[in-house]
Amino acid sequence: MVAIIARSAIDWHCRHTWHRASKNTAWCLLGCAIGDFGTIAFFQFTGIPWPTVAIMALAIVNGLLTSIALETVILARQMDIRAAFRTAIGMSFISMVAMETVMNAVDWALTGGAVLTWWVVPIMLVAGFVTPLPYNYWRLKALGRACH
Repeated sequence: MVAIIARSAIDWHCRHTWHRASKNTAWCLLGCAIGDFGTIAFFQFTGIPWPTVAIMALAIVNGLLTSIALETVILARQMDIRAAFRTAIGMSFISMVAMETVMNAVDWALTGGAVLTWWVVPIMLVAGFVTPLPYNYWRLKALGRACH
């Protein structure tokens, strides 16, 4: 019952909040993509014979780590480095894990996994951006919380 009341109380038509949520999601996507794509590219170019699932799991972990690192650097402009790191760690892991999982699921579905091609990367990025965006909007509206 509480969830229904909270859901109906949110104005899903606020352009300002969509813009802010989109900006926050884009920064998160950049950080995640650096670690994710970097890991997949490393294994793709070196030919190290790891199982696809292991490569993709490592790509997800590295994506989360690089996202936290990028957010820390961005936030360090606004606060001291320790507070910036704590804020970056406290970001919504639900959003980041959803982003990473969907990006890798798209890669798996379209290429068999752990393969970067010129045509799959944009699809992965769009899927990774769109997936957490409504949650990030809700988080801003309902909780007043953002990573920036």
